[in-house]
Amino acid sequence: MKIGIFAKTFDGHSAREVLSAVKHAGYDCAQYNMASSGLGALPDAIDAATAKAVRDASRETSVAIAAISATYNMIHPDLAAREKGRRSFAVIAERAREMGAGLLTVCTGSCDPLDQWRHHADNASQAAWRAMCGEFQHLLAIAERCDIAIGVEPELANVVSSAQRAREMLDALQSDRVKIVLDAANLFEVETPERRRAIIDHAVDLLGESIALAHAKDRLADGGFASAGTGVIDFPHYFAALRRVGFDGAIVTHGLTASEAPDVAKFLRRALAAAP
Repeated sequence: MKIGIFAKTFDGHSAREVLSAVKHAGYDCAQYNMASSGLGALPDAIDAATAKAVRDASRETSVAIAAISATYNMIHPDLAAREKGRRSFAVIAERAREMGAGLLTVCTGSCDPLDQWRHHADNASQAAWRAMCGEFQHLLAIAERCDIAIGVEPELANVVSSAQRAREMLDALQSDRVKIVLDAANLFEVETPERRRAIIDHAVDLLGESIALAHAKDRLADGGFASAGTGVIDFPHYFAALRRVGFDGAIVTHGLTASEAPDVAKFLRRALAAAP
């Protein structure tokens, strides 16, 4: 497994500047964000020179591009907002291979019109599920055309809110291009140590070979998010569970500051070495 980080953890408006900071902090790979190229996270266009600059910087720094963020609210109640997000997804997908990536990451969204990360009671409705599945049909057509995969991250406040819902999504869509981005910290808020480990084991076993990318942030005892190594998650156990199902991809941390990044890299390497 490789240790990675969100590129946008570091300030900068060029791929070389940002990926050099990633390397200097001790990481092997990055989940890229087009904001790190001086564009918006969901740009209207990416020219060939910008895509080449990402690929060249990746090669020069030896920092692999594990994935590129293309996250938008897939079930936004305003169809125009969905269509705008979809167009940006297509823009990124069309240049992804040139930038060295075969995976674009998304979330399944929220019915909240102002915040895609905020829970809404309608997220559990059949209407929201149908809207999500309908949006995936558009994204899958783009993925086929551009030869990329779509990494879906279960989030407690989204339609796909759990490992079980992720399994149901995979079964409904029946596409090898839909993968899972698994973050142990997204699987619970406040639980006992035994329950936390059981929940992680269940999620990893349920999603298995569909896990294409792992995230590594932490939870505090009160349920808040924290940088990896400062909370309650048993990371050696999490990494061992991933290894048990054959995962050998990137472990990407986020939810931390640039100043914290070197220490988190060291912590994750120790946790990976300690994973049985």
